[in-house]
Amino acid sequence: MNHKFEEGPEYPKFMDNNDELGHFRHRFYLKKGTIYLCGNSLGLCSKDAEESVLKALEHWKNEGVKIWNCEDSKFYLYSNILAKLMAPLINADPDEVAVTGSTTSNIHQAISTFYKPNNIRYKILVDNINFPTDRYAVDSQVRLKGYEPKDAVKEVKSYDGRFLIEDDIIQAMTEDVALVLLPTVLYRSAQLLDMERISKAAKERGIIIGWDLCHAIGAVEIDLKAIDVDFAIWCTYKYLNGGPGSTAGMYINRKHFKKLPGLTGWYGNKKETQFLLRQEFDHQQDASGWQIGSPSILSMATLEGALKIYNEAGIKNIRKKSLHITRYMMYLIEKLGSYGFVIGNSKDDVKRGGHVCAEHDEAYRISLALKFRGVVPDFREPNVIRFTPIALYTSYEDVYNLVNILLDIVKTQSYKEFSGKRALVV
Repeated sequence: MNHKFEEGPEYPKFMDNNDELGHFRHRFYLKKGTIYLCGNSLGLCSKDAEESVLKALEHWKNEGVKIWNCEDSKFYLYSNILAKLMAPLINADPDEVAVTGSTTSNIHQAISTFYKPNNIRYKILVDNINFPTDRYAVDSQVRLKGYEPKDAVKEVKSYDGRFLIEDDIIQAMTEDVALVLLPTVLYRSAQLLDMERISKAAKERGIIIGWDLCHAIGAVEIDLKAIDVDFAIWCTYKYLNGGPGSTAGMYINRKHFKKLPGLTGWYGNKKETQFLLRQEFDHQQDASGWQIGSPSILSMATLEGALKIYNEAGIKNIRKKSLHITRYMMYLIEKLGSYGFVIGNSKDDVKRGGHVCAEHDEAYRISLALKFRGVVPDFREPNVIRFTPIALYTSYEDVYNLVNILLDIVKTQSYKEFSGKRALVV
C-alpha cells in the first residue's frame, strides 16, 4: 500500500473506495453516528456471529438434550469444529488448538501442566507491564507449589513503563528459570515482541516458553509452527469479535500431547470412553484433552460466525490493512503535537500490534469527551487513549473524522467539562 498520506477529506474517501476489505464492513452492526475504535477491548457483533448463536438457540429450543447429537454431534465436538477455523490464524494444526475456558483459567491450566519446579529450576519469568491477570495466575500457581512469588517469580522490568527490551528478557533466562510467560503484544504500548527470537533463546536454555496472544490474535500474523513454542493462550472477544466473555483459546504443541494436563476434567477425557463414566481419567492426547468442563455452547457459537469472516478475509490481508490504517491515524494525530499529543507506540511495523496509543496529560477527560461526541476509544492509566481501527469494519473516513473531533476537543478545551474521577470501567 502507498505510505504517502494526504490531508483533507478526499484521501480517506479514495482509500475506502479502493479498500479490498471494505465489503466486510456491512457484515457488522455499526451504530449510526458512532465511530467505534475499541475493538482491541471488545470487538463488534457481526451478522455472521448473530446467525450462528441463533442457530444454536434454535437447536436447544427444539431439541433440548438432543442438541448434543445434532449435526453429527457438532456441539458435543464444538471445540474441534472451532479449532479448524481458529488454527489458520496462528498457523497451527487444528488438533493443537482447544477453544475452551477463559484467558485466566487457560493460563492456570497451562502453567499447572508445564511448571514442574525442582531445586535448580523453580522460577517463572514474567514482565512487569503485562495485563495483570497473567501475573495473578502465575503467583497463584507458584504458591500452590509451596513457593512465595517474591522468591519464585522473576520480573523483567520495563525501562519506561511502556516497552520491554528483548535483550533484557533473554539475559533474565538464567539457570533457575523453569518457565517463561510473556505477552505477544503489550496492551498499553502495542509493542510487538520478537516471539521467534525470544522463544529460540528459551529453547536453547531448556526453558518452557508460553505466550499470551490476547492483543495479537486476529490482528497480527502468528506462525506457531515455525516458532515452535510450548503453549499459548488467548481471548476471543477482542480482534476476533466473539462477543463479551466469549470462550477463550489454547495452543498445546503436539510434542507435549502425552503430558497429563495439570487440571483434568471430564471433557478432556477420550470421547470414546467419556460416557462410560469411569473413575480414572482417560486422557485425549491432543489439545482437546486440556478441556475441563462441558463447553459453553452459546459463548462459542458466536465464534463460528466470526471466524468464518476471518478465514474469508485472510489474516495476511487483515494485517496489511491494519498496518496501513494505523499509520494513517498516527500521521494525523502527530499533527496535533502542539496540543500535547504524543504517539506512545512504536512506528516500526514489525514492532507494533493493531492499536495506536495516543498519550496526553488529559487523556482520561479527553476520552470522556470523545465518547460524548460519538467516538468509542478506551483509556489506560496513566495517560493513554487507545484507538483501534479494525481492518474488517473501520473506514479511513472514520479515522479522518476521529482526528477532526479530537482537534476540536483540545482546541476548545471542551474536555474540561468532564470530571477526572475514574469510572468503574474505563
